[in-house]
Amino acid sequence: MDLQTIYSRYLECTAPVIDSREVEKDCMFFALRGENFNGNHFAGEAIQKGARYALVDDPLLANSRGCILVKDTLDLMQKLANLHRKNLPVQVLAITGSNGKTTTKELIYRILASEHPILATQKNYNNHIGVPLTLLRLTHHHNYAVVEMGANHRGEIRLLCEIADPDFGIITNIGKAHLEGFGSFEGVIQAKSELYDHICSREGIIFYNSDNKLLQDLLNDRSCQTYGYGTSPQAFCSGSITRHTPFLEIQSNELKLKTRLIGDYNFENLMAALCVAKYTGISKESVHKAIYNYIPDNNRSQVIQTDTNEIILDAYNANPTSMKAALENFARLERKNKTLILGDMFELGTYSLQEHRQIIETLQSMKFHHVFLIGDHFFTQAGNTIHAFRQTDEFMKWLKDHPIRNSSILIKGSRGMALEKLVEML
Repeated sequence: MDLQTIYSRYLECTAPVIDSREVEKDCMFFALRGENFNGNHFAGEAIQKGARYALVDDPLLANSRGCILVKDTLDLMQKLANLHRKNLPVQVLAITGSNGKTTTKELIYRILASEHPILATQKNYNNHIGVPLTLLRLTHHHNYAVVEMGANHRGEIRLLCEIADPDFGIITNIGKAHLEGFGSFEGVIQAKSELYDHICSREGIIFYNSDNKLLQDLLNDRSCQTYGYGTSPQAFCSGSITRHTPFLEIQSNELKLKTRLIGDYNFENLMAALCVAKYTGISKESVHKAIYNYIPDNNRSQVIQTDTNEIILDAYNANPTSMKAALENFARLERKNKTLILGDMFELGTYSLQEHRQIIETLQSMKFHHVFLIGDHFFTQAGNTIHAFRQTDEFMKWLKDHPIRNSSILIKGSRGMALEKLVEML
């Protein structure tokens, strides 16, 4: 069966589904394979639960009820998503970057959604599976799609761009993230720039921070709409921070905005969203409301007030760039009894010990009431002057006998450290 015929079958369906536990009536089930699973084993179950069709790549299912046999289910899903995207009058904005891409995506989504039908990446669906799933949920009613793109090796952003074919693009920043997969910081630069290459090949628009020299060097004379600090008069959209605490307040052109965001590092995310808002003609009133109503969640710079402590929970992910920014911001905050709980940063490969050592050197120059480090990499570098633990559970046991009270606490680390478990004890 050719792609166009399969697409006509997809248009009969209500939604794409890859988990048989989430099957809904008349959806299309994509039987994907992985290292530890084979979706073909659940195709029959999906049909029984109400899926209209199941896309499979196991020849044994060729004549099974509702099954459509293809050579490679994932490859077909990606091609189907690209065809679906091209058949709809929707403009796609792609966002990538080492830090801040999810927050920037959420801000832009809320701003555009205030005046347009829009679809955006949900959860952490920002990879070779998540991006096509997002695109396949588009309908004729949507004007925009905001698609987050993550990557941990070169060529991945290029693939995602081939699938989503974005009209607009934003690289929030380029930092030391996923060095293990990229090989070096130069590898990160090359990988992220794949977005710029694609946008320019289709004569699209790039939104970028004109204060970021690295991004500027990548752009040359490409078509851009710029944002930046008030000291950047050439920027299409410029602004400045007017208040740092308890939450950021900013002045951008004629807009004065209050936010529920903590951390100066969020200024660039806000400016990117405001640049898109200005370019697309969103009203000031809608921008005001959308930004003020956005409250971070999912362990991303969440501010949590417990009975005894104030917690800044930033435990969704961590890399050397975001860790340093979080430390510098926490050091600037006017708080008493500032306590730092840091977890290991993952996917740094041969750079791991060096980068963890540099973080320790950075925090030693700052004045925090207490510092706790968790994870093998931090533990081996900590020495005898800093409380260090190999595992999160080990630190939790210590907390039972040494409770922390009346403190402002920053919790920052990679997702695999599961530092969010500490909140219930603080």
